[in-house]
Amino acid sequence: MEVLPAWAPAVGFTLLPHAGGFLGSNITKREIPTWYETLQKPSWCPPNWVFAPVWGTLYTSMGYGSYLVWKELGGFNEKSVVPLGLYAGNLALNWAWTPIFFGAHKMGWGLVTLLLTTGTATATTASWYNINKTAAYLMVPYLAWLSLASALNYRIWKDNRNKKKPE
Repeated sequence: MEVLPAWAPAVGFTLLPHAGGFLGSNITKREIPTWYETLQKPSWCPPNWVFAPVWGTLYTSMGYGSYLVWKELGGFNEKSVVPLGLYAGNLALNWAWTPIFFGAHKMGWGLVTLLLTTGTATATTASWYNINKTAAYLMVPYLAWLSLASALNYRIWKDNRNKKKPE
């Protein structure tokens, strides 16, 4: 007798990245009108409404990719430690960015976190490629978005670092 239905791991892995996104969205929603809207942003900054559907799509894609790797390697075992460990580290860094950037208003540390996130996402993608090419390809849009996010974070930090914090 199976404890879980066969589809449960696919759903669980796919939804897992959304957990941090959901928790971070509470901080973001609070800080957009009171802080983020006051910042100088480049003309190429996407409108605020774009971020939620993009992140939802990216989280779903990378979550399903992690499921494919887990399944291909036969679950959590010695072979999956590196590829899924890199992914777990990437998720932790990804989830940390919102409280750092939006919550603490630490734009420079946000950039450092994003660069580390991009590095771990790249390492994750590379480690997944020889295990399951589809999983690796599912990470490519995320890598592209992280590049844009890093450039945007840099510009916001550069253009606003001398701005006084509201009391």
